[in-house]
Amino acid sequence: MMKAVIYTRVSSTTERQNTERQVADLKAYAEYRKLEIAGVFEEKISGAKKNSERPILVEALEYCEANSIDILLVSELSRLGRNAFEVLEVVKRLVDNKINLFMQKEQFTLLDENKQPSTFAPIMIATLSTCAQLERENIKFRLNSGRAQYIAKGGKLGRRTGSVKTIEQKKEEYKEIIALLKKGYSIRNIASLCKVGNSTVQRIKKEFKI
Repeated sequence: MMKAVIYTRVSSTTERQNTERQVADLKAYAEYRKLEIAGVFEEKISGAKKNSERPILVEALEYCEANSIDILLVSELSRLGRNAFEVLEVVKRLVDNKINLFMQKEQFTLLDENKQPSTFAPIMIATLSTCAQLERENIKFRLNSGRAQYIAKGGKLGRRTGSVKTIEQKKEEYKEIIALLKKGYSIRNIASLCKVGNSTVQRIKKEFKI
């Protein structure tokens, strides 16, 4: 049975977004293809971050290489980089290590049965990643334009007064995570046990200097 790894990412580091839907959909695909899921890597980090600043993505790729994983499953190509160059760098790394890639949104698989990229794979990857990059830039432009108009009309950006959580509130909200960190549990295990993203655990660890 071929081994698969799931990598998911959402941009928000708050609890407003989660990776549950991505994981569920990719698990369903793995079950349909009779793939053994060797690992699930979930990341909450801005899509504007460089791949070198995405610790879970880096960990997922290293895990695939170290454990002879056959295929990496992602919800869409844009999960693999903030621009076309970074996406292509990841794709080349996968090809060099004979690791296939499945993109659910695009319904596209990188390698053929002989673990070679299909004839049109490089063109498809370059086109799709460029389109994703342009879409992000258009969204960014519209957001910045909207903010500028809002400020011009007298609006104020930032948190409302009193909306920032105190240290004591955070200690209470994240007491289970803090307790597990102090016991020496790994970030991934804590994230799984507490049903939060790895980035949340990393943030609490850093904030409380555990």
